[in-house]
Amino acid sequence: MSGVTIYQVAREAGVSPSTVSNFLNGRPGRMLPQTRVRIADAIDRLGYRPNRAARQLRTGRIQVIGLVVPSVANPFWGNFARYLERAALADGYHVLLCNSEREPDRERRYLEELWADGIRGVVLCSSLPSLDHVLPLVETGLSLVAFDRTAQAGDPGTLVNISVDNVVGAHLATAHLLELGHRRIAFVSGSLRSINRRERFRGFTDAFEQAGLDPAGAIVWSGGAEQEPYGDLDAAGLGRRAAHELLRATDRPTAIVAINDMCALGISAGIRDAGLRVGQDISVVGFDDIVLADLAAPPLTTVRQPIADMAAAAFRHLRSRIESTETGPSQSLLLRPELVVRASTGPAPDARE
Repeated sequence: MSGVTIYQVAREAGVSPSTVSNFLNGRPGRMLPQTRVRIADAIDRLGYRPNRAARQLRTGRIQVIGLVVPSVANPFWGNFARYLERAALADGYHVLLCNSEREPDRERRYLEELWADGIRGVVLCSSLPSLDHVLPLVETGLSLVAFDRTAQAGDPGTLVNISVDNVVGAHLATAHLLELGHRRIAFVSGSLRSINRRERFRGFTDAFEQAGLDPAGAIVWSGGAEQEPYGDLDAAGLGRRAAHELLRATDRPTAIVAINDMCALGISAGIRDAGLRVGQDISVVGFDDIVLADLAAPPLTTVRQPIADMAAAAFRHLRSRIESTETGPSQSLLLRPELVVRASTGPAPDARE
């Protein structure tokens, strides 16, 4: 519908025009969450389209944030984008999505273009160890929240890092398999160069040490070389290839910890290709708890990330940085994961009575 005014939105939502204006301009004040939802719903029903150019002239910024993810080929990132957008829309913001494939030059170009378009805040999700490639933009004034990444030496002083505790998550997955009697356990990933993957690998080895076992005896498959891609575009294909290689070994693993659910689903397919049964002959654990995990056959045991809470926190911290005239010190938020046990894991074949 064209020609809809702010006054019509106010009537539809049962609020004053000034309340709608505050919502649109990112000034929620003490506005109740249900009021923000009513306004957002009214805007959607009426098809109201604010004049962003006029608003930018008034406020010096636009109500859009950037989101840079490795690739929405992994449903985890599509789901994260959905939850981030939900949080943003409730406060009158929109989200512009970019896929970087963890390439630093591509991330830098995206951030430069977003900044040139008047966007002053970005959630960056690549988990790369160094942010040197985007430091000039942060120093210029870009607000940045790094998601799925913990603080590192050399980070900008104003950076906010938000992540699940990847060490704890991988430890939970591996300890579960050890408790089921598995000892020949493989860890499967693409390149281990990113922070989150290194932390998951640390949780994997920590579980062995806590059980009094030598982690050097564990099997590690990371694509064949550190220079290989992360596998974000085809994690399932990478997992399937890993399973084919691992199952050809004389001393094949009885259980596999995958870097994420898409990789785990590919591993499960590779196990079936070999004529073996997932959860009986070979156990598999994923990481993320995407919707496909519960739909798999058999359903996938995995580590669940509190994705809705993390997305809401990412937007909340980013909005605070964008709207504040003062930038506080660097912050880190670490949320606890949860192990979800399903049928893809079972007792080790040689541990059954």
